[in-house]
Amino acid sequence: MDLILCALLLSLALAFSHLVSANFYNDFDITWGNDQAKILDNSQRLQLTLDQSSGSGFQSKNEYLFGKIDMQIKLVPGNSAGTVTAYYLSSQGDKHDEIDFEFLGNLNSTFGSTQQQTSTLTPCSGIPNKLCFLWMELHLWNADNWATRGGAVKIDWSKSPFVASYGNFKAETCSASSDCSVNSWYGAEALESSEQQKLEWVRENYMIYNYCSDSKRFPQGLPAECTR
Repeated sequence: MDLILCALLLSLALAFSHLVSANFYNDFDITWGNDQAKILDNSQRLQLTLDQSSGSGFQSKNEYLFGKIDMQIKLVPGNSAGTVTAYYLSSQGDKHDEIDFEFLGNLNSTFGSTQQQTSTLTPCSGIPNKLCFLWMELHLWNADNWATRGGAVKIDWSKSPFVASYGNFKAETCSASSDCSVNSWYGAEALESSEQQKLEWVRENYMIYNYCSDSKRFPQGLPAECTR
């Protein structure tokens, strides 16, 4: 059985206020899936399950303005075609913004073949100088209408239940409930040339899927951020 442990570092800015180690009971609420979502190992591990009845998901109790968040994810092993394991930040409302990591399942889930989708964050749906507070979302769901080879490969329910887990959550953040300054966030410098080159190297060598080039998924036109 292939077990994948992916450490995702999500940096929203260069400034932060405090470090919070994981306690999923204190930091997250179940949003859907009921018994399909569980907190285990003395609140240090969060587990999501998908079967034919339902997927599952959690949402952070806090909203975040800026900071750095670490999370380790153990993806669905083996034949995970049609499933999506997600880790993202999202604002509220119809015109919400996201910073989004979605791991799309494959017939044989290995790190090299696991696809990653990254969405860009637009500043509060185009409203300049407005502060965006984002919720953290952790989901596992059925997306076999598009997730694997454009929907050509469907979920093999004989392999269910599908299980993904999250752990080692650490946050250096300014949340909506925190007393912290955003001055250094506004003054954060852009990436240096060497840092930009490293980012481009990762994009060229590890980005398998780019929704901004997926005209089949968006037949009415690509999302607005793709042309910015």
